[in-house]
Amino acid sequence: MAEQLGKMEKPEAERFTGKRKLYLIPLIFAGEKAPPEYVAKFKLYWEQVSEQVVNLESKIGKVSHVYHESIIVAGEDGLKAIEKLNPSSGRIAKEKCQSGAVLEATEDKELADESLDWERFLLMGFISQKVAKTVSEFYVEASRKRYEHVARRIDETLKANEVGILFIQEGHLVQFPQDIEVFSVAPPALDEIHRWQRERFATETKEEPKNECH
Repeated sequence: MAEQLGKMEKPEAERFTGKRKLYLIPLIFAGEKAPPEYVAKFKLYWEQVSEQVVNLESKIGKVSHVYHESIIVAGEDGLKAIEKLNPSSGRIAKEKCQSGAVLEATEDKELADESLDWERFLLMGFISQKVAKTVSEFYVEASRKRYEHVARRIDETLKANEVGILFIQEGHLVQFPQDIEVFSVAPPALDEIHRWQRERFATETKEEPKNECH
């Protein structure tokens, strides 16, 4: 089970000696048209993530491997891809690599693309329940294979006593190897973002015009 940083007591470094550790970072995005109030929370979130990662490194261990959702190549090319995908997580990834960490190729392109394509189909909505069920099953199966690959990549590259950091969206289905100690980074700004999203959804739903028959 992942330990939440905000609720975790200060551990003794010796407690984790010899173990594999993974810092789990929820991957949050902000589009170009994001409202200013969301952008402010978004920026605060990544500032707090950076601070908490530094705090974790001082107590548990320095990051030696970087893993990032949607990244299929390692090294400098991978860092450039992260920068295009999400400059905020890209900045942290680059900092860790400059300090000696290695960016790993985390995903398989075909599996990731297939999962995303089925997800897009689901978001379209369907009239036929049979079609919806079929597409949903394909999506679940593709996602399972995708996240199994991510877990396998971490298992293959993260060695004893090493520390990895994984940037991945909430709701992922990665099942981490049992011998990896996972620390979930969940700064206060994450709760603020969730609250903002719930309130915005409630407002938009309330404002939707009702169809009336004449």
